[in-house]
Amino acid sequence: MNGPRNAPKNVHGPSLRVRLVAGGAAAIALALAVAGFAIALLFDRHVTRVQAEEIETHLRQLAGGIDIGADGRLTISRPPADPRFGDPLSGLYWQVGDAEGDVLRSRSLWDFSLALTPDTPRSGELHQHFTAGPEGRPLLVAERTIELSDGAAGRPVRIAVAADRTRIERARESFAAELMIALGLLAAVLALAAWVQIGLGLSPLAQLRRAVASIRAGDAARLPEAVPAEVRPLADEVNDLLAERERQLARARDRAADLAHGLKTPLAALAADARRLRAKGEAEVAVGIDAVVETMRRHVDRELARARAGGAARDRAAARTEVAALVAGLIATLARTGDGERVRFENQVPETLALPFERADLAEVLGNLLENAARYAHGWVRVTAGAAPSTIVVEDDGPGIALDARGETMRRGGRLDQSGGAGLGLAIVRDVLEAYGWRLELGTSSDLGGLRAELRPPEDR
Repeated sequence: MNGPRNAPKNVHGPSLRVRLVAGGAAAIALALAVAGFAIALLFDRHVTRVQAEEIETHLRQLAGGIDIGADGRLTISRPPADPRFGDPLSGLYWQVGDAEGDVLRSRSLWDFSLALTPDTPRSGELHQHFTAGPEGRPLLVAERTIELSDGAAGRPVRIAVAADRTRIERARESFAAELMIALGLLAAVLALAAWVQIGLGLSPLAQLRRAVASIRAGDAARLPEAVPAEVRPLADEVNDLLAERERQLARARDRAADLAHGLKTPLAALAADARRLRAKGEAEVAVGIDAVVETMRRHVDRELARARAGGAARDRAAARTEVAALVAGLIATLARTGDGERVRFENQVPETLALPFERADLAEVLGNLLENAARYAHGWVRVTAGAAPSTIVVEDDGPGIALDARGETMRRGGRLDQSGGAGLGLAIVRDVLEAYGWRLELGTSSDLGGLRAELRPPEDR
């Protein structure tokens, strides 16, 4: 009983909830990072495509307005209508040139020439590429080659329209920044949702933990069957283990009881022999035999009490004993003994108080405490309900127990005098209480002046 209670309680492995949430958060972060990169890339491709379509429209307008003048030079009869072509360094440019070096440029280029690719597009082909424009700004260029009639021969002319990508890049960066904020908020919401979802998913395990605690406290005998299918095998295995443990405990209790009952007959025979020896005048030998018989009897009683309490404590959910009536019966019995005749018993236990003990086990506990109190009291023994809920106090007006002697009193066989008996009364009390998870506290705070023995329940820590 003491082993599991004294085991370290703060040694835990990594929390399953934390591991699941950490793994989920990492997956969410990775997924959102990939999604953010893909969305930013799609945004860039979309705006680039829109800009390219706009440039192609200007390119077609430009191609429709190119002609060869009377002097054989290139002319623009219908320039593109967008006014930005007329504003210097506006970000929208066009350029027309032929193989003979005749070049026309929009006013927006000012004195800058577009750097076109070395490979000249074939007639009718559309090329798009990036290049550096005025002031080193990035440009998206669309170009094509058209054939103009120049007498009997065709005259290839290379035309290009370019648009500044600075606004596109700024828009992309602004979009990416806002997207990061949105994705961060989304990640927080998803992580919270994952936490809630994992909590709901792990709630059956928490219910099983509480059920196991109820079994340990004696409030239940089995884990509930109404559990999710995923944890049902675990619950079934635990229930089977509990059933097997109960069978083993039952067999052990039966063997202990058989052994104890088997010893009672020889002990009774020894007691009869002691009486015959005493009748023959062998009083000294009879006293020795009586002492041995009493010691063995108390040991047998203790083992019977432990075996009975060990079984009853497993089924505490149904065990309830009314304390006041039990104390009254014990007092009536003790009042007929030698020690009980000389003291006054006072039963102040409320009639409504009931404790989660089998009646025989609680009688074993309170009977030993009352017997000890009657043995050492000067003339008064009192039983009351303690200040804490469900506690019982037995106190007397005797000499009490010194602080340094209490440990010896609780030790198996320990006593404060050597006047007879085996000294197992309080040890039996301790064993029965431990089987139920309760404990015994001894003190000298009684206002009667003697020993104060208090029974405390498991939750009163």
